[in-house]
Amino acid sequence: MKRFLTLSSRIRPFLVIASCALIAALALPSCSKGSGSASLKGEKLVNGKFETTRSITVEVYDRSNDGGSDPETNFYANYIKEGMLKEHNVAVTFKRVPRWTEVEALNNLLAANDAPDVCVTYSYPTVLTYAGMGGVLDMAPYLDKYKKQLPNLWQLLGDQNIYWDKDPETGTVYAVEALLFQNNRTSVFVREDWLKKLGLKEPTNLAEFESTLRAFRDNAKLLLGDDAGKMIPFSLGVDVGWRADILTTSFVPDSITDKEMWVRGFDDRRLLWPNYKEGIRVLNKWYGEGLVWKDFPLYPIGDKTEDNLIKAGFVGAFVHNWDIPYRDGEQGIHANLKKIVSPDAAYIAVDCFKNDAGKYRKYLSAPIDRKVFFPATNDEPVASLLYLDFISKFETRKFLQIGESGVTNEPQPDGSVKMIAVKGEKIMNSGMNIDYTITINGLDLGDPEITAKSLANGYGGVDKRFIEKSYAIQRNESRITPNFNVGVVQAEEGMGPALKEKRDNLLVQSIVASPADFDSVYDRGMKDYLSSGGQAIIDERAAKYEKMFGMETK
Repeated sequence: MKRFLTLSSRIRPFLVIASCALIAALALPSCSKGSGSASLKGEKLVNGKFETTRSITVEVYDRSNDGGSDPETNFYANYIKEGMLKEHNVAVTFKRVPRWTEVEALNNLLAANDAPDVCVTYSYPTVLTYAGMGGVLDMAPYLDKYKKQLPNLWQLLGDQNIYWDKDPETGTVYAVEALLFQNNRTSVFVREDWLKKLGLKEPTNLAEFESTLRAFRDNAKLLLGDDAGKMIPFSLGVDVGWRADILTTSFVPDSITDKEMWVRGFDDRRLLWPNYKEGIRVLNKWYGEGLVWKDFPLYPIGDKTEDNLIKAGFVGAFVHNWDIPYRDGEQGIHANLKKIVSPDAAYIAVDCFKNDAGKYRKYLSAPIDRKVFFPATNDEPVASLLYLDFISKFETRKFLQIGESGVTNEPQPDGSVKMIAVKGEKIMNSGMNIDYTITINGLDLGDPEITAKSLANGYGGVDKRFIEKSYAIQRNESRITPNFNVGVVQAEEGMGPALKEKRDNLLVQSIVASPADFDSVYDRGMKDYLSSGGQAIIDERAAKYEKMFGMETK
């Protein structure tokens, strides 16, 4: 218990930042919703181009990559700026927002009336919070009026993603949803060379996976030699909900209905889905056995400590984004393992968590990604929509995703392309320049077969078998989480950051608690989460669902 209290007190500063930004939001000056103050100012578009130059600011993530480029002024930023001036006579200025604290940063910018004209976030509750205070522009009138001038946006997103968040009663559209082109999530990765060295088969169920972790722990001297004390059988990060998702959702009954998934699914880490607690109980048990990295609560999201431990060869297994070990070329996990540890060192994806129906169930997202919205301070909504149309144009996004032939990509005989790792001004700060292609997440080269082959080629120095296996596993026996548009759920407004903080605290503290205290710690944290707004959201969602679709469960 003493150790739990120590860890708990040390991690708290990392998990409470969001609440400060929410308090700052209360200072937002009153704005009239969808005031319509923005207009074409009497000027017509001629062939999609303004007669006089318009100016807009656009949010771009700053990932602070080692060896990265300035996201506001790099090669790809300038490509967009030049294209927008040429095609639409719109001057674009990028405004950086830290990727790993983007919600807090956006809260502060919106509260100060200093947000970019084009904003992007993964957090729709953030959008709703400011929409409720009149701080977000209703895009519906502009989307409808200028639809003919936005052919690329409509072709890419379609009515489904453009009107995904349209309020069924008021017709307001406070954000459009980017297209999730490759619907991928997470995989379980295990050191393939360690399995071979210990004569173990790839685990196929929870019991076998646990035995594998114990084998790593108990054979640390054989596997790591003089570094045996640095052995980490299973690594984890403070975003437990994401990093353990494939484990925790294996405890969710296969009979869960679409209605229950949606009503209890406002937390995108599935915290409120039935039986979730049992997945966290497993992690608590592993932590107590010394199978989980003991210091994981001490490092906030974005910290590189865990990455460095994995690259150095001290970690036996972990759960993460389906391709995380194979990314980043010479700077990535795969390449560093081979340089630092052994040419045979590598992580292989495994499918090992079955649900109560004996299925390797994966719950994938709906085909939506980031939310693009305009703050009420945007007085150039049409220019901003033309920006979204420009980056949605196939030629634009293809160039942003793969860059220049012979420079950042190498054409292959089968028509696919293979990415080339570069340094300097043409380096991509994010995979496929996702930070600029804000209306699509996932490679699209216009031909599904060519795209698939190019994806497999896109990991320099990595055998295709690793990519293909992980890609197949994280889609195996998958189920898409549903969306039911019932309009604004008022109980959710303003609650995103606060509930996220409580969720993260609850999960971390439950894992590091002594097994004897697990139930009391988890239940106390869940009670606090529900009484702090979580239950009100569940109740309102259920009521609105039943009003819109009836009592019958889908």
